[in-house]
Amino acid sequence: MKLQKLETFTDSFVCFVRATAEDGAEGWGQVAPYYADITAQVLHRQVAPYALGMDCGDIDGMLDIVRDREHKFPGSYLRRAMGGVDTALWDMRGKREGKPVCELIGGTPGRVRAYASSMKRDITPADEAERFQRLRDAHGFDAFKFRIGAEVGRDRDEWEGRTEEIVPTIRRALGDEAALLADANSCYSPAKAIEVGRLLQDHGISHYEEPCPYWEFEQTRAVTEALEIDVCGGEQDCMMANWKGMIEGRIVDVLQPDVLYIGGIARTLRVTRMAEAAGMPVTPHAANLSLVTLFTMHLLRAIPCAGKYLEFSIEGADYYPWQEGLFRTNPYEVTGGHVTVTDAPGWGVEICPDWLDRAEYRVSEAG
Repeated sequence: MKLQKLETFTDSFVCFVRATAEDGAEGWGQVAPYYADITAQVLHRQVAPYALGMDCGDIDGMLDIVRDREHKFPGSYLRRAMGGVDTALWDMRGKREGKPVCELIGGTPGRVRAYASSMKRDITPADEAERFQRLRDAHGFDAFKFRIGAEVGRDRDEWEGRTEEIVPTIRRALGDEAALLADANSCYSPAKAIEVGRLLQDHGISHYEEPCPYWEFEQTRAVTEALEIDVCGGEQDCMMANWKGMIEGRIVDVLQPDVLYIGGIARTLRVTRMAEAAGMPVTPHAANLSLVTLFTMHLLRAIPCAGKYLEFSIEGADYYPWQEGLFRTNPYEVTGGHVTVTDAPGWGVEICPDWLDRAEYRVSEAG
């Protein structure tokens, strides 16, 4: 069936996409969050003109045509827009076949272990430790990620001494049994990253994310080679050539594609196939509770090279007010430190009609 119509419902943070085939079949997806209203414009102007009229079942082929026709725009916005179409088409296919997306890509419904992922740097180490303990007791989390350094901080900390304090504070509070992860968000030069990495190793931290500016592959590789801790990265990368270089060059130990930054499930699966062939685990980036975390849950239930856990944001209305009221029912209940992919067709979730009614609407149709 050919793709007949693409509709977007957007505010500045979130853009949902509805794809409709010529026989009336529908599916829902989402572009990457943040400046989503801009991404919606890209979708209608630079994706829809090529995707409309193409076979809904050939998602890889459709995305490659968009990429080739818009080859002068190789960066993030085009891939973010492509991801909205991709995820809507997977939902459509799942509803046609009566299967969850995870099953369409080789997996099964079921539970996924989650780690509690903090987005905050303005929180004191003591307060971060206290909320991790509360989440452990309430939801059974046994893995936690906290922030170190300053975001793209050029070796600066969020405030002096914060990193040196938060690492031992979190470890003492949660004990030796908890898995701990740290995210530097491109903060450090290689020398400083190695110094901080040794501090993390000394306290049993198992995951060291984006220690150097993410685009500086050689800097990151120097850190990877110097440390025993797993160095992780890739969330920002959306070009397949970069992924090929990252994997072949062993730039990191653990790969972290973001389903929506990279351009959807089909393109993420290209990365996971390369990762599997190289024997590298994939622990995707999924840093908010829009649909990206649900997409990632389905992915992790299907890929052979899935990492240890799902990133699960612990931030609520005080940090991400735009997450509120997106869905009719909550797909993100955490029990025993796990979330569940159901056997409902497609993504198994319904967008809240009230949210759609308030959103900015635009449509593109095949001629």
